[in-house]
Amino acid sequence: MTSRSGADTRLGQALAPLLRAHPDRSGVVTLRDGGDAFAARVLLADAAQRTLDVQYYIWHADTSGTLLLDALRRAAARGVRVRLLLDDNNTSGLDDTLAAFTALPNVEVRLFNPFKTRIWRVLGFLVDFERLNRRMHNKSFTADDQVTIVGGRNVGDEYFGAASELMFVDLDILAVGAIASDVSQDFERYWNSAAACPAAALLPPAPPEAGAVLDRQLASHRDDPAARRYAQALAATTFVADVLAGRLRFDWTRVQLVSDDPAKIHGKAEKNELMWPRLQRIVAGSRFELTLESAYFVPGARGVADLAAMASAGVRITALTNSLEATDVPAVHAGYARRRVALLRAGIALYEFKRGVDPRAGRTHGLHGSGGSGRHGAPGSSSASLHTKAFTVDGERVFVGSFNFDPRSARLNTEMGLVIDSPALAQSMIEVLDRHLAEGAYRVRLGDRGKLQWVEMLDGGEVVHDTEPGRTFWRRVGVSILSLLPIEWLL
Repeated sequence: MTSRSGADTRLGQALAPLLRAHPDRSGVVTLRDGGDAFAARVLLADAAQRTLDVQYYIWHADTSGTLLLDALRRAAARGVRVRLLLDDNNTSGLDDTLAAFTALPNVEVRLFNPFKTRIWRVLGFLVDFERLNRRMHNKSFTADDQVTIVGGRNVGDEYFGAASELMFVDLDILAVGAIASDVSQDFERYWNSAAACPAAALLPPAPPEAGAVLDRQLASHRDDPAARRYAQALAATTFVADVLAGRLRFDWTRVQLVSDDPAKIHGKAEKNELMWPRLQRIVAGSRFELTLESAYFVPGARGVADLAAMASAGVRITALTNSLEATDVPAVHAGYARRRVALLRAGIALYEFKRGVDPRAGRTHGLHGSGGSGRHGAPGSSSASLHTKAFTVDGERVFVGSFNFDPRSARLNTEMGLVIDSPALAQSMIEVLDRHLAEGAYRVRLGDRGKLQWVEMLDGGEVVHDTEPGRTFWRRVGVSILSLLPIEWLL
């Protein structure tokens, strides 16, 4: 087992008996509920004694982003070494905040693949598109090299179930054991890569009152209704106390980190250092069942052919992605839409997530159970979108991470995720997926004349839509036009 520098911390000492009882295994717990996922990060930050390594594609300056940044600040004030690595594509408007944050003691911030022009970023794309079109999509949060959270969530209200206009149905894995050390080492690889630039070299100098700036931002969010929901989530979640007391029930199994070489950003990574070929081998190993959940599903001609070959060999394949009404990127939906007929003819079962699924309704918390069986969706909202990136193989193996099944994840962005050998977790995910399919998704099929139809279950009966539901005629026309353009490689 790889040594971990935080073995003598409170977290390390609490986990030591469990690690001795499960040598060469890692413990995993699912974080399905957004409130739990937010609370897990804050409570880990509050429990850390030595290090916090935090890596994200998006960090919003909203309530959750501000409160989580404040948790990192509290840790730094206790002497914890805090390192924050952010992709620079989504830091617009955050420069002053990040400059103030990085000026604090024990805090370091680096920006990945940064823009040289801080204000008119579109100009950067115009003169340096090939580089700036490649982004770091990785997401991880690791405390004391002992506990890590890896999955699909960025940092923002919509990812943690507190946004009023849009909420994402998503999934993270909280893990301990050898895998936590592996994630720490991977973070180190990205942190020291040529694409990671110290924020202080890019941002304006922080004002002398950097701490006061952050104080004012926190105060501006303190009375927000979302802040009260977060406070309730923190009060209700006891998992750190349960970890320290040895009460948290982990699923102990083999867990493998899969991650792109950060040199992929510059197009210099060797093929064997890329994530997609490794995932392809795992997917191709399916003997009888493959389930896919991907917010953006753009298989391309090659992907359709590979899935069709698996289906013809007897593998039952079910894919869930966003419907046109639920997607937040219509161009990506266009890339998927052009492949629907071919996928259906090959025997792949296609489902499209409806936007009327509320991840806050009817849920149960999934923190305290192997595999986490929390329900994460029920009819009722008009603003939910699928953001999960996961698959199961033969009811035995699971992937959860940042990787979408699209060309951008495969070829352009860097990605990461966990491959988990766990029949219990796989079964739990299949059960949750089945609920999504029954309650919150359209089943896409070919009608008698070979035309697409969308079948919706309402009040125990089927409603068949002959046109793509939920959006205007002009939106459907726009997607149809986009599907004809040669932009699939960008999606």
